[in-house]
Amino acid sequence: MTSARTRERLVQRLAASGIRNAAVLERVRNVPRHLFIDEALASRAYEDSALPIGQGQTISQPYIVALMTEALLQEGGRPLDKVLEVGTGCGYQTAILAPLVGKLFTIERIASLQRAARSRLNSLGIGNVRYRHGDGFEGWPGQAPFDAILVAAAPVDVPPALIEQLAPGGRLVIPVGSGAHQVLLRITRGPGGVDREQLGQVTFVPLVEGVDRARR
Repeated sequence: MTSARTRERLVQRLAASGIRNAAVLERVRNVPRHLFIDEALASRAYEDSALPIGQGQTISQPYIVALMTEALLQEGGRPLDKVLEVGTGCGYQTAILAPLVGKLFTIERIASLQRAARSRLNSLGIGNVRYRHGDGFEGWPGQAPFDAILVAAAPVDVPPALIEQLAPGGRLVIPVGSGAHQVLLRITRGPGGVDREQLGQVTFVPLVEGVDRARR
């Protein structure tokens, strides 16, 4: 179930669902998703579905990972040098995005998840990532501004700190809402304020404030 043929079927499904960015599809084709989940679930690694990764968290559905990455990159726009990811999780979204940007800064509130993700990403030779165990609501002020920010969990409202940390013209892709009422937004910081674009209905785990020190 981890064969090239199985991965290719997944890529074809994503393309048929509207993913057009060739670089994003190539990352989905080449990133070994089965390494980011428990061995017991490896046979489901290349299904287009979210799967549990422990600690009440999930690895996102490949279509949603591809959609958010594509929305962040916005084909034809200027290259992204500095990007912030909020919610490292198992590291799969990180692995898809990192080679497509200059530098990726990623925050995770659960230290044990971050350690495991860092180990996986290092083993795959992904070296342009900096890691922080911290509160995603606060962003990473010391590294701001960012050309783009991707958030992999859903707050009820957009954290103001994340908009403040966008560079002029920067983009924030974030799910917002609670329960079954979440929408994926792309927020662009322009000279006159921010523009918001809805990209569809989604379902994410909640973005939780604070840091889980019990699991260090």
